[in-house]
Amino acid sequence: MLLMISCLVLLTLLVLGLPIYVSVLTSVCVYFLGAEGLSPMIAVQRLVAANENNALLAIPFFILLGAILNRAGVTSRVMSLAALMTWRLRGGTAQTNILLSTLLGGISASSLADCAMMTKIMVPTMVERGYPRNFSTVVTAMGSLITPIIPPGLGLILYGFTAEISIRKMFMAGLIPGIFMCLSFMAVVTIISRRHGYEPPRKTAPPAGLWPKTLREALPSLTLIVLIIGGVRSGIFTPTEAGAIAVAYALLIGFLIHRNLKSAHLGPALRETLVSTASIMLVIMSCSVLAWIFSWEGLSQKIMVFLTDLTRSRIVFLMIINLFLLFLGCFMEGNSIIIVLTPLLKPTILALGIDPVHFGIVLIVNVAIGALTPPVGTIMLLSSNISGIKVSEFFKAGWPFLLMIMADLLIITYCPVLSLALVN
Repeated sequence: MLLMISCLVLLTLLVLGLPIYVSVLTSVCVYFLGAEGLSPMIAVQRLVAANENNALLAIPFFILLGAILNRAGVTSRVMSLAALMTWRLRGGTAQTNILLSTLLGGISASSLADCAMMTKIMVPTMVERGYPRNFSTVVTAMGSLITPIIPPGLGLILYGFTAEISIRKMFMAGLIPGIFMCLSFMAVVTIISRRHGYEPPRKTAPPAGLWPKTLREALPSLTLIVLIIGGVRSGIFTPTEAGAIAVAYALLIGFLIHRNLKSAHLGPALRETLVSTASIMLVIMSCSVLAWIFSWEGLSQKIMVFLTDLTRSRIVFLMIINLFLLFLGCFMEGNSIIIVLTPLLKPTILALGIDPVHFGIVLIVNVAIGALTPPVGTIMLLSSNISGIKVSEFFKAGWPFLLMIMADLLIITYCPVLSLALVN
């Protein structure tokens, strides 16, 4: 009964729009104040213990990496390369938008940071070239959904930490699904652009000398991507070490190679990192206490018994979980869903023989979709606010992409080889 009251308090506060950590900590206080024989010091211990995992050190490093790269002139150079790669495609600027998000999203690690940066850069550019503003906003938002899945996305780090799975495995698992989603979005852009006559392909090939020049300028940034993924995959260094090395390399690019980075940029970059890391850690700490309460109440075992009694079919179970996560994504922020639900569902997925690495990718894709759905819909609201369109205009242009991402979810769910090929 007490657990039910705490959960109702949590849901009520989330619906009222209070910050996630405030909502969770309030429900935790309600539980500990009403529980007999439980000291509130347990909650304090769990808050502190959540910070003692070395894997979480990767989070501030990759956030700082994104903040530095945004100021180091990387975006314009990689965008030039992406534009060259898509010159034959219908809707070239929109295709560049999707491809650029995929190339840079894995470095910036944060989908919100990626969305804010890309909306400011790409939406005005697309509007100047004849695309409707709502379509431009949707394309930018969809590209940023790939960020949590492409390594080193924060969703991969949080799930690996919560599920006690190697973050290196999660990085490898996210690579192919992220590329697959990128290609599927580019296919939708092609169909829509052809139907509405958006920006036909260039009739003449780019000058021969443009390729070497563009590749040379973008090479330091592309090397950074290879450094992170290749180093982690080969076991040369851990994801946390990869983040630290990548930050040092980004400083080298910014100060000595591109020379766009100034010492005055470091202060704002560090402040941005501090605020973002603090907000994420507050969610992790508060949800860690909530997860302990669920474990103390034996909720994960009860859920496992209920779900296994309901069905022993992995196909049916995954469909139920997808529907549940899509519904939950309408009301909760993605990181909190990952931290709260992972320990609850892990015993069930192991009992049904589902690979926890594959399930992690399915979970992260689901919460990425939740960033598009109201009332929470952080990506949808952020991109709409920056570009100045209504939510109704967003969905008017966005329904083909929503159908595609649902199809992507089904394929990723029922084709585990996409997630596990590089892991194995």
